Amino acid sequence: MMNDDIYYKESIQEEWHQDLSQDDSHRSGIRFARRVRLARIVGLGAMFFPVAGVLVTQFHPGGWWLLLVGWAFVWPHLAWQLSCRSPEPHSSEIFNLKIDAIIAGVWIGLIGVNALPTAALIMMIGMNMMGSGGLRLFIIGLLIVLLSSLVTLQLTGSVMTFSPEPLEWWLTLPVLVLYPMLFAWLSHQTAIRLAEHKRRLELMSTRDGMTGVFNRRHWETLLRNEYEKCRRSHQQATILLIDIDHFKSINDTWGHDVGDEAIVAITRQLQMTLRSCDFIGRFGGDEFAVIMSGTPAESAIAAMSRVHERLKKMSLPGAPGGQLRISVGVAPWGTQFGHYREWLKAADMALYKAKNAGRGRTEVAA
Repeated sequence: MMNDDIYYKESIQEEWHQDLSQDDSHRSGIRFARRVRLARIVGLGAMFFPVAGVLVTQFHPGGWWLLLVGWAFVWPHLAWQLSCRSPEPHSSEIFNLKIDAIIAGVWIGLIGVNALPTAALIMMIGMNMMGSGGLRLFIIGLLIVLLSSLVTLQLTGSVMTFSPEPLEWWLTLPVLVLYPMLFAWLSHQTAIRLAEHKRRLELMSTRDGMTGVFNRRHWETLLRNEYEKCRRSHQQATILLIDIDHFKSINDTWGHDVGDEAIVAITRQLQMTLRSCDFIGRFGGDEFAVIMSGTPAESAIAAMSRVHERLKKMSLPGAPGGQLRISVGVAPWGTQFGHYREWLKAADMALYKAKNAGRGRTEVAA
């Protein structure tokens, strides 16, 4: 009854398979593409004006203007469609970011490495690359921008003009100020979602899905910690093992849905009777366990007596006339226990003693 290694290995393997499923990977990629989409729409739309300001002064032909309009206002939506329709949205979006870097290099070369627009483009591409793939993607992005700008300079014969005009200052400064703020806001939103996701995963890893109390593995971790605390400080603590009497008969007679009602009902009675600092765990099936820190066995027995009395007056909605009863094994901590599992074994023996004595009762470990 106390060996659950096989159960947990199978459960963890199932969770891993679910977490690593193709559907989850696809959804994660879509979320990633959606985050980049907003940054790309705002960033490229804002960069239209600085680049256009330089093109106006350099009298480039109309084809470049068509490319600029398509890059600033059409490409962000096309990139989103390519990513969300791809079987691997994350990889597709990384590819789109590299295209961003190529086109940014084209504009840097075309405008002659004009200082402010170039700085804004490198900042935007660098932040997107670093935020999406870390240092490795950031370096790749910068190399792509550099290569693309050099090729464009050679092919177009653009003259390098580092000094920006006053118009270019006014058109570029808002991008340099506002885009990092947008990126920080997106990062903050992502951090909030990750923290919530982590909280839910922690909750799932420590709680029983049906009752909301601790699952067996986490409860045993709490028991180990309580044992060590008692061993160091010699404070009082009592553990209880609780079993629903004739649970198989309840399932066979009334159905498994009524069996689930019985499990939830016992959980609620324990929660109403015990203190908020007492740790209630479900061992699986119809068995529960409780750690009552700083509590002698007499107080634990008194608490269980109240539960016994309440159960006598309670009936399940799906089983009219049926009565819930529990058997309880109580084991106070003592220096004779050389390991926390010996303490748990003592409670287990007391539970069997309660069952053999007629059930519906509480027995204390010898």
